[in-house]
Amino acid sequence: MTATADVPFRKMHGLGNDFVVLDARSRPLDLTLERRRTIADRRRGVGCDQLIVLEPPTDRQADVFMRIYNPDGGEAGACGNATRCVAHVLMSERQADAIVVQTISGLLDSEKTGTGANGLPIVSVDMGPALLDWRDIPVNEACDTLHLPVALGPVSDPVGTSMGNPHATFFVDDLDAIPVTQLGPQLETHALFPERANIGFAQIVGENRIRLKVWERSAGLTLACGSGACATLVAAARRGLTARKAAVIVDGGMLDIEWQRDGHVLMTGGVAQSFAGTLDPSLLV
Repeated sequence: MTATADVPFRKMHGLGNDFVVLDARSRPLDLTLERRRTIADRRRGVGCDQLIVLEPPTDRQADVFMRIYNPDGGEAGACGNATRCVAHVLMSERQADAIVVQTISGLLDSEKTGTGANGLPIVSVDMGPALLDWRDIPVNEACDTLHLPVALGPVSDPVGTSMGNPHATFFVDDLDAIPVTQLGPQLETHALFPERANIGFAQIVGENRIRLKVWERSAGLTLACGSGACATLVAAARRGLTARKAAVIVDGGMLDIEWQRDGHVLMTGGVAQSFAGTLDPSLLV
């Protein structure tokens, strides 16, 4: 990729969790750390919660390799909402109802499951197994992941879960009373988390209904976090707060999450493309 290259992009979102999607399947893109940061910047670039790059798969079972970058330019292991967006792109291209997305965390089976009342396609993704061992999350010391030794201000006793990336979920009585933007940055970088962590704040609001806000590492507070919704459902089921299937309500809408008996977590929700364009050469210098 050079400063004069025409680089098309899609701006997509899953419940407001938004992405810039670049296609590097037919030609490689030289996305330096600074270029990734600039594209993701909401003032200097296109702006997004994550930058997504489509690449040729390295696994014969996969249809595409999805690389995920956080706004700070660092690489992430999983993003459920982005997976649904990418799956929709591939299924539309191939006129197919199911495809397999490869990530650095594994293969994700995806399928179109219908159309929402707003006309948006509904996509379901198998996010793979929830990992519950302290070494898998990871945390820095052997501990019970159902009760991580972390506390700050009004929150304590989170549940640790890996959905291809680390999550700590705090259950609270009143989500609106929690200063998420104050606590999130401090908890993300807590000494227990060697790779930092996504921090969820969850409130049980009804039978098998959970309200959730997630402070995502590097991205901050987002309208929706797919892997966070999966981690929260697993955490709630482990605590006996919900069944293994529940609606998770985020600021951007609702995701249906199911923790299957084989350990895999299914996430279902709508996807949308906001617009498409070409990156200005000034973003690529």
